[in-house]
Amino acid sequence: MRQSELFTKTRKQAPKDEVARNAQLLIRAGYIHKEMAGAYSLLPLGLRVVKKIEQIIREEMNAIGGQEMEMTALQSPALWKKSGRWDDTAIDVWFKTRLSDGGGSASVGKDGGELGLATTHEEPMTAIMKEFIQSYKDLPRYPYQFQKKFRNELRAKSGILRTREFVMKDLYSFNRNEEEFRVFYERAAAAYLKIFARAGLGEVVFRTFASGGSFSKFSDEFQAVCDAGEDTIYLHRDKKIAVNKEVYQDDVLSELGIGKGELEEVKAIEVGNIFPLGTRFSEALGLTFKDEGGKARAPIMGSYGIGPARLMGTIVEVLSDSKGIVWPQEVSPFRAHLVAITGGNADVEKEAERVFELMHDNGVDVLYDDRDLRAGEKFADADLLGIPLRLVVSEKTMQEGGIEMVARRDGTTSLVPDSDIVERLKK
Repeated sequence: MRQSELFTKTRKQAPKDEVARNAQLLIRAGYIHKEMAGAYSLLPLGLRVVKKIEQIIREEMNAIGGQEMEMTALQSPALWKKSGRWDDTAIDVWFKTRLSDGGGSASVGKDGGELGLATTHEEPMTAIMKEFIQSYKDLPRYPYQFQKKFRNELRAKSGILRTREFVMKDLYSFNRNEEEFRVFYERAAAAYLKIFARAGLGEVVFRTFASGGSFSKFSDEFQAVCDAGEDTIYLHRDKKIAVNKEVYQDDVLSELGIGKGELEEVKAIEVGNIFPLGTRFSEALGLTFKDEGGKARAPIMGSYGIGPARLMGTIVEVLSDSKGIVWPQEVSPFRAHLVAITGGNADVEKEAERVFELMHDNGVDVLYDDRDLRAGEKFADADLLGIPLRLVVSEKTMQEGGIEMVARRDGTTSLVPDSDIVERLKK
């Protein structure tokens, strides 16, 4: 992509009402646009990053048997009343609306003409699986989706870390028994750690024991250590585990085999969670299967969530520096950022165009800064955008017979011969 054709532009200052660092940098760099509190649009660069993150998640979910689908966000009250979660006292972040009769007035039916915008999908997913699970031979099943969720957060804050509208990857597991469920649950936990490692956060994300709420004694959160985090966790770095403040109790620590003296109190951002659900929803919605003896049983369920945009914001919070964003390679919007410093020299411009075409012809995805700006402005924008590798073409590099390659993370610079540049970028 030519940067001159990108409709977004960088800006020196973030909106005055935006205090979260992730949103400040993403807005300044042109990755997102703030519509209102808790609602952001993904601009072309931001969408590229989110799609890269989604692909990482998709690959790891498929690797453990996940089957991708997509459900509707519109929710009928009937299902949720069966589980007891339609009432606002059970889920206090519902967005609810009323159906119109086509003439501009709200219709009133057996459900009062109401609809909800999904906060999560345990109930409708369970209802769908009633159509396809009748026998033990139909299990296990691991459907998942990337889908919009809506939550009426009273105080949407922290930029894109806590919003009222967001995409979530939610996977739901359906197993024959507790033993089979626990095997998958651990496979899912391992897959989550792979996801965060591939997204560049492997060193700072820790599996964290947390309350299971009404579903089980414990659930598992995946917390990224960061001063901007809303959560307090107690971390055992050597064992790569942590305990959320809400379950930081002597009996819990004893059960986990760790002592308070071994733990470090830190702030963290929750980047994912997995929940044992037991038969909470399968029983409520009448989902059963016949076991090998012909007896009707309710499947053991679990839920597994990651928000791709939230993960993007966490990457910015954790890895950015004083100059701007620093993307890990696998989630970067482009493989490299080609910067032409022409100084009015037609030969340099011609060489930069040649390199750009070379990248294109060899399938290397680059952002080409072909704008008529001073070198300092281009380099400042490149630092803000955070693409991992910068390729500089200038009079100096042409004289030296190569292309200057600069690593965004640490500023390491090397001169790469033209003949080697494609091979280096494809590694």
